[in-house]
Amino acid sequence: MEKYATINLSKFPVVSVVFTGSQANDENFMQYLFELEQIYKQQKKLAIIFDASKAVMPGINYQKMQAKWLKDNKKLMTNYCAGTAYVIPSLLIRNVLKAIFTFQKQPVDYTICKNETEAIEWVNKKLN
Repeated sequence: MEKYATINLSKFPVVSVVFTGSQANDENFMQYLFELEQIYKQQKKLAIIFDASKAVMPGINYQKMQAKWLKDNKKLMTNYCAGTAYVIPSLLIRNVLKAIFTFQKQPVDYTICKNETEAIEWVNKKLN
């Protein structure tokens, strides 16, 4: 199975989620959401950088799944996430993010960044 996203905890409490460029399917998308939830279940303060530089547009069903995940995990996110930074160079993918947020509002502070450096600076400020 090609991963939809890889999650890196080596710089915790900054968590890096990098979308691989693989197309979403039921198996890899559910695995991505499961891994994300497991990080929150540690119940430790964190901030997440989502790097969508290589992301491909997920189908509407996966956008809805992501929105449902946000709704279902809102309490975990508001309790433990200081904020999320999205690295999204593609206008199309930025519009997908906006579509997901129309299904379900993002429950924590977020920003959309031009590059990883900007994202790292933003999440570090949110954690301090």
